[in-house]
This record gives sequence, structure tokens and C-alpha cells, in this order.
Amino acid sequence: MTSAPLAARLDIPSGPLFFPVTAYGPDGSVDLDTYRTHVRRGVEAGAAAVFACCGTGEFHALTPEEFEVCVRAAVEAADGRVPVVAGTGYGTALAVRYARLAEAAGADGLLAMPPYLVVAGQEGLLRHYREVAAATALPVIVYQRDNAVFTPETVVGLARTDGIIGLKDGLGDLDLMQRVVSAVRTEVPGDFLYFNGLPTAEQTQLAYRALGVTLYSSAVFCFAPELALAFHQALRTGDDATVEKLLDGFYRPFVELRAQGRGYAVALVKAGVRLRGLDVGQVRPPLHEPAGDHVKQLAELIERGYALLEEAK
Repeated sequence: MTSAPLAARLDIPSGPLFFPVTAYGPDGSVDLDTYRTHVRRGVEAGAAAVFACCGTGEFHALTPEEFEVCVRAAVEAADGRVPVVAGTGYGTALAVRYARLAEAAGADGLLAMPPYLVVAGQEGLLRHYREVAAATALPVIVYQRDNAVFTPETVVGLARTDGIIGLKDGLGDLDLMQRVVSAVRTEVPGDFLYFNGLPTAEQTQLAYRALGVTLYSSAVFCFAPELALAFHQALRTGDDATVEKLLDGFYRPFVELRAQGRGYAVALVKAGVRLRGLDVGQVRPPLHEPAGDHVKQLAELIERGYALLEEAK
């Protein structure tokens, strides 16, 4: 059975997908007021959807209680203007618990992240995601990365599962993705969504777009929404000159800076939000803050990116 009706329920319009950071106060506790401000500003800036408490939102660092109140706060801040998708993960029992907490908090969908620690076979992975999907009425997007890598046949099985509506790819194997897209298109009638979920997805979106994958996450949107929106618009309209200018002048240098430290896919983004004037606090362990010189380079990069936008006007 296909999940086309559920895919229609999670109506994600064209635009960057916003993965907000989770705000912490000086004492390290969740700062819900700042978090609501961060989410609200992203929605008002033009986000197509809010993915709350996922990778950039430090899902791994949140207690179940913190997770539930953060998802509820994101739903309140979005106020029905765009869908709110919440993360879930760990082993099957905990993933089911987080899924139900997200549903109770008013989320519109789930992003199911890889299971914790174990490297499972395809049969076990399929069973895991089917149990998560059966736990709530929410549509589920499965996140492929790390220890959750699927064969085309397994993705066909996922696509045939009630409640599972899409695959987010954080692996970057384009040959595998092409075979996945082809297999699902051949075997499963109806819509199945695909997302480019690589860190700084803009850097690889030209390649994913060639496979028909038009949805992508944008960490840059957290701290420079105008840059993310300009890139998305240029990509959508075929403005190759602007796409190349932003790739060469901002995104490639940002990716190279991000590669300077482990965990920078989150920590550097959070530093960027602080640089733009919203104090969302530091990352929680085991992540660590970027080096001071790297934060300075980030500030210079953001300034350069906005200068590129001015030149393009």
C-alpha cells in the first residue's frame, strides 16, 4: 500500500527546509523563549518547513522532556504557517516513544534518524522503521546516513509501508540514489519524497537536482536566510550565474571551514546564529565550540556572502 495520502498531508512548499538550532540559556538549560524567536524568524523569513529537534537541533543531547517542550514550542512559533517535522531516533522502543511525544506536541511529521550504535542488516532496519511508522498517525521521512544505509529493495519496502512517505539522503552516493529512485518509481505507484540531507546541501544540490531530488535541508538558513533563499531562487529559475557566484564565493569556503572541526556541522551553525544577533547559547557535550579563529572566519564569510547578494542586485 502506498503512502500518497500521507505525503499529501505533509504539504511542503518550494523553499529551503529550516533545521533550527536548539537554544540554551547561560545555565545550559533549554531557553524556550529564544527558541521560539529563532523558529518564528525562520518561518517569517520564508522557510518551507521547520524540522525541529533533528541533527542541527541536537536531538542527541535532549532529554525526552526537553524534546517534547521544544517540539511544542516550534509548533506554537510556526502557528500553522508551515509544517513542523520532529526528529526521532535511537533504538526502536525509544524511537517509538519520541515519535509519540512529537505527535502529542502537535508535530505534522517525523524525521526518523538512524538507530543508535548498532550496524543492522536490511531486514532489521526495515522492521525498525515499520514499527516507528506504526506507532503514530504522523507521516515519516527516513534518514539514510551512517549506520542506516539501504539497498534499493529495502527502500521499495519502506515506500510500501503505511506511514513512510520519503527518504532523506545524508550519504551522498549518487549511484545508489539513482538506483533507489528508479526502483521505487518502477515498483511503487504514488508519490515518494526525496531530500538531499547532506551537510550544507546547497553544495551538492546541482547533482541531486539532476536525479529529480528538489527538496533539501539548509543549515545556512539558520543564520543567513537571505543567502539560502537567494540560492534556492537562483537554482529554481535557472540563474546559473548567481548559483555559481554563491557556490564559489560563499558555500565552498563555508564547507571548507566546516571541515576544520568535528561537529562543526552543528557548532559552526550555532555560532553563525549568535553572530547574527540571537544568543542561542553553546552546543552541549560531546560537541564543542568552534575555535575563535574559525568563528572570525565565519563572520568574514557571512559578510562576503551578503556582499555577493548586493552585487547581484
